[in-house]
Amino acid sequence: MHVHAASSSAGSNRTTSVLRFSLVATAVYVALTFVAGMRAHSLALLSEAGHNVSDFLALLLSFAAVYFQTRPVSHSKTFGYQRAGVLAAFINAATLIAISIWIAIEAIHRLSAPVIVQPRLMMIVAAAGVLMNGVIAALLWGVARDVNLRSAFLHMAGDTLSTAAVIAGGFGILITGHNWIDPVLSLLIAALILWSSVGIVRESLNILLEGTPRGVSLPDIRSGMEDVEGVVNVHDLHIWCLGSQTRALSCHVTIADIPPSESACILVKLNHVLKDHFQISHSTIQFEHIGCEELEGCVVPIEEMARGQSHSH
Repeated sequence: MHVHAASSSAGSNRTTSVLRFSLVATAVYVALTFVAGMRAHSLALLSEAGHNVSDFLALLLSFAAVYFQTRPVSHSKTFGYQRAGVLAAFINAATLIAISIWIAIEAIHRLSAPVIVQPRLMMIVAAAGVLMNGVIAALLWGVARDVNLRSAFLHMAGDTLSTAAVIAGGFGILITGHNWIDPVLSLLIAALILWSSVGIVRESLNILLEGTPRGVSLPDIRSGMEDVEGVVNVHDLHIWCLGSQTRALSCHVTIADIPPSESACILVKLNHVLKDHFQISHSTIQFEHIGCEELEGCVVPIEEMARGQSHSH
């Protein structure tokens, strides 16, 4: 007995438009930042260029994921492409971690071999970046309903803060003449990137490994189901995420030996509890009226085991 959750693509057109605009704006800014970073000899600007390249790839992955998520289910993809966005989020965050490590290594190298930078050019380009990244982050915040778009939002929000820090660093170099501010600023940017990425990696990896969703308590769900009248016990309980917004559940429920019409009422009550109290709308529930034993994930009725053993002798 099972209940299927209907997939919704509401707002996908707006999301696609936001991502398309973000891709074009980010590509233009990457080119501007790279050229300016080379002319100003600023590692902070070059770090921003590298970070924005990863942002472009992140937005591109999110764009592709949104497209795939709207595709219907098929015989070969019975759950559709709900995890396309989760996979995109994992790749995005993992890429950011690698970039943060590269920025940190380059910054440490520059601390030992300082390079003269042009703070005014740093500040002008960074100001344009704050404006662009801030607008994109605000647009993404309006459509960030899942881990895929939330990872893209974190990319752009982190860029907004780090680019604002470049402006402050450029002003500090202009006032004091201390070029070491540039690599120190790069280390701070790297730390910010790393911090924003680890949480996304952890959450997306948990979904890909079909772990229990964050904030979900199996004992609470089992207790809520066992409170339903007619349920003796709940076992072989599994809960996972199909995508970042859809939870699924499968379990075995022991009930009395009653007619199917009565068990159907119990099923309705169970699904009501799962949907209204735990936000689980896709459930597969197997009813049993005899004791059973779990063997490596396969549930075998004890009476059938006994019959099988007696036949083998």
